[in-house]
Amino acid sequence: MVVRESSLTSSFSLSCEPIASADDYALCRRIMQGASKNYSFASRFLPRDKRPHVEALYALMRVGDDRVDVSHSGFASPLAAIEDWERTYWSAFEKGTSSDPVMRAYLDTALKFGIPPETMSTYFWAMKADLVVRRFPTFADLWHYMEGSAIPVGRAMTYILGTRPPYQVHHALPAADSLAVAMQLSNFWRDVWQDWNEMGRIYIPLEDMERFGYTPDDLAQRRINRAWRDLLEFEISRTEAYYRLARPGVAMLASGRWGVMTGLEVYRAILPAIRRNGYDVFGRRAGTSHMHKMLLMMKAGWQVLVSRPLPLRGES
Repeated sequence: MVVRESSLTSSFSLSCEPIASADDYALCRRIMQGASKNYSFASRFLPRDKRPHVEALYALMRVGDDRVDVSHSGFASPLAAIEDWERTYWSAFEKGTSSDPVMRAYLDTALKFGIPPETMSTYFWAMKADLVVRRFPTFADLWHYMEGSAIPVGRAMTYILGTRPPYQVHHALPAADSLAVAMQLSNFWRDVWQDWNEMGRIYIPLEDMERFGYTPDDLAQRRINRAWRDLLEFEISRTEAYYRLARPGVAMLASGRWGVMTGLEVYRAILPAIRRNGYDVFGRRAGTSHMHKMLLMMKAGWQVLVSRPLPLRGES
């Protein structure tokens, strides 16, 4: 769909009157709470005035995900369903409103915090790719997919939470990208069997499987052997590296540092849980108890208290 830049620019110059109602945002909250325990838990530690906007962001993407993977009721196909959601998105920015309550909430959020409309362009591409792409030959291919499926979340979150001087949004985006990728990779490794069994997808790069001598047939047979443990440990270590890259960016945020660090710790905890389960992601779900999450929340709070933003390049 061709989007007229002048139309989108004019949308951002509309009056500051709210586009979305409290009911619109309440629907987004219900969608998030029903879909993600980890995300919902971490969001509790965001500033109260930012939570509805984070919920709107989550709901926007969840609706698209569900149209692809859960139900395309009312449409001829999942592709028709996600294309309709994409048209609804661009139409909202062109018109300054929408008939869909989730889209109204996200539009209201985007206009309030200056999230560029094109932030979500790659998201719609990734959702359509989910309909045809079942394998990723290399990690570069997987990264390209995550540029749409994960990175837009981190970038939109950065706009919503803002940055504190002397940082600007563009300074924090590399760390936001790393955190979004790390969180999605954690989910990929936890959900290996679910993705394969329910949708026939393998998110582990085929080059990595070949390197460690583990085949798609081994995966289908749920084989846990030395090759599998070495392969999954390799992916876990790779994911840990992205969490390390993400941490310095949390201190750049103007608000929500505790909530973001909590999210980082809760999702990162999936990785040691996989190890504790003996790398069995076929019959045991790697998760954290509520008590463990509370401990991680306190750990995150301490990290935020003692962390300091890194100086900008060229500054002492």
